[in-house]
Amino acid sequence: MFSAFEWMVALRYLRARRADGFVSVIVLFSFLGIVLGVATLIVVMSVMNGFHRELMDKILGFNGHAFVQSAEPPFNDWPDVTKQLSSIPGVTLAVPMVESPAGVSSQDKQRGVYARGIREEDLKRLPGIAGNVRDGTFDGFDKAGGIAIGSRLAEDLGVGVGDKVSLIIAKGAQTPFGVMPRIKAYPVVAIFSIGMSEFDSLFLYMPLPEAQTFFNREKDVSVIEVFVDNPDKIDDFTSAVGKLTGPPLIVIDWRQRNKTFFDTLQVEKNILFIILMLIVVVAAFNIVSGLTMLVKDKTKDIAILRTMGATRGSVLRIFLIIGASIGVLGDLFGFGLGLALAKNLESIRLMLNKLMHFNLFPAEFYFLSRLPSIVEPQGVALVVGMAFALAILASIYPAWKAASLDPVDALRSE
Repeated sequence: MFSAFEWMVALRYLRARRADGFVSVIVLFSFLGIVLGVATLIVVMSVMNGFHRELMDKILGFNGHAFVQSAEPPFNDWPDVTKQLSSIPGVTLAVPMVESPAGVSSQDKQRGVYARGIREEDLKRLPGIAGNVRDGTFDGFDKAGGIAIGSRLAEDLGVGVGDKVSLIIAKGAQTPFGVMPRIKAYPVVAIFSIGMSEFDSLFLYMPLPEAQTFFNREKDVSVIEVFVDNPDKIDDFTSAVGKLTGPPLIVIDWRQRNKTFFDTLQVEKNILFIILMLIVVVAAFNIVSGLTMLVKDKTKDIAILRTMGATRGSVLRIFLIIGASIGVLGDLFGFGLGLALAKNLESIRLMLNKLMHFNLFPAEFYFLSRLPSIVEPQGVALVVGMAFALAILASIYPAWKAASLDPVDALRSE
């Protein structure tokens, strides 16, 4: 499609000469704009992919994929329902729990928490908790009469394993003077660290029988939390629940509980992609201006080429090669730079934290304890392809102007 002659002339025009210094600077800025635009897009998209994956894994691993409640409380027949749910194909774990907000306090600090009563056998199998115990143990959890708390909650309260904390709820015992708050001290038997600051600072686990007593639940539970092997096929589980015999049940799946959060995350990702793509668009405009000035600077050369037998198509292809070369080189350098940054983002963050003595990614604001980055080939291919397409489109008009130049008029004006 492109002859050796066209390549030779195009590469000659791309080489910087003193007389073409200003034009070369514009071409250089176009090249750098594409490099920075592609690299920035790859890094930002990788970070957004990492955020989405990490948050989904942690939220679903900690909270489960579906929550089954009784349509007619109290939920007293939960043992039978738990067995039926566990027998549904695809279900990996069904956990009956008592859930309630409460207050927890140490000697001089207090926090609001979300208390969960759970059986020891289930606690040890929870995907988000199992294997993330930082201190203490879950062995003998049901008999120990203690609680398990997150690492950030332990830091906020200033307590460790073996220390006692007081659990407080407003609705306690009924007395002649009204309902009195209920307060009871529990020893901390385990401290877990999930890696998501919101969960590590908010949740507290206690034995299921103790929670039923403390929260006045008698023999019932609040909810049965269900984990499945494929969260994307949660509709199959919901349909199976509808066929179970027994009392009517209400199923709330992970999409309903987290729909707003994940939709917002996706919208932010799309908006960031559009905004950062403007960097590449600006670089493409620089290609237009640079090639336009190059055409004006090479008017005499183009006229001579035409009189020597070069066709309009040949001149058009010469300037398309110039624009495409800027786009391809910018794409390649931007791809390499973006990939290197995305793959080593956490190491770069730690290095900058050390050099600047400042935390660039505080966990209390961003939910996660590390900066996640996942490079998706499809996203990278989209970024590189769009940048190259913009470079080609930006080259068409200057190339067309060069090809439509009348050699007689060009030489007469010289």
